[in-house]
Amino acid sequence: MERILTYQIGRPEHGLAVKQFLKSKGYSGQSIIALKKQPENVLLDGLPVFMNHRLTEGASLRIRILEEASSQHIVPVELPLDIIYEDNDLMIVNKPPGMPVHPSANNRHNTLGNALAYYFAQQDIPFVFRCVNRLDRDTSGLTIIAKHMVSAGILSSMVSEKGTHGIRREYLAIVRGQVHPSAGTIDAPLSRKPGSIIERTVDSLHGESAVTHYRVLKEANGHSLVSLILETGRTHQIRIHMKHLGYPLVGDYLYNPDMEYISRQALHSYKTTFPHPLTGQKMEFTAPLPKDMANILRL
Repeated sequence: MERILTYQIGRPEHGLAVKQFLKSKGYSGQSIIALKKQPENVLLDGLPVFMNHRLTEGASLRIRILEEASSQHIVPVELPLDIIYEDNDLMIVNKPPGMPVHPSANNRHNTLGNALAYYFAQQDIPFVFRCVNRLDRDTSGLTIIAKHMVSAGILSSMVSEKGTHGIRREYLAIVRGQVHPSAGTIDAPLSRKPGSIIERTVDSLHGESAVTHYRVLKEANGHSLVSLILETGRTHQIRIHMKHLGYPLVGDYLYNPDMEYISRQALHSYKTTFPHPLTGQKMEFTAPLPKDMANILRL
């Protein structure tokens, strides 16, 4: 995979070292170290320069991102892949329920990583799997994939950013009954449940900060469709927070095995908004409510 980026140096950047300029654009230290490995990766007006070289107004800085190896332990497998958006720097994929994101000992050939490895292998393009917002196996919806080390570093830093500079994530969930109050904020620290390597629990003494904003969108068939916006991204945050509120997600085998209408937690990554990591352009994507969740509400 090769990506060429060109920057025209303006007056504000005059006198900055190349390294300082790249850091101002969000390049990680790891990316800068990788770029230093080949002289052709950093050219100023067509000539190789070191990272401490000072920029001058009007100059043209050319950055080459070259990745020739693929993820070694991800086997390409032809699997359904719903690509919502793709450019030279990132992809947005609508992940189906039941598909793990990363390969593991029990899931070597049925993951999103396998599907993407096959997609790029068919194009003869090297690809390192970099998933920015990991979803649980049974959570469906929007997943952000970085296509190279620079976009990966910038997007990863945006996960914890607040406001317009960060990644804003909205989920849809279904719970049984009417939620009271119908909107609010859940501020409850989370930690690993004692004795379990998977489950999480509310822990006001030792837990990490976790904040979720929620509001009810619809009530139908004895259930409520809830919109949830995360301020933090803790493991199982929505699942634990809604249970803490008294309205656990239906179909959640860990925290509420209510399988009358659905056999997986009724949780969908519905909407994501963020500035493009390289251009700064506002990006916004949605994925419709999957059929198994819509059937609960009989939509």
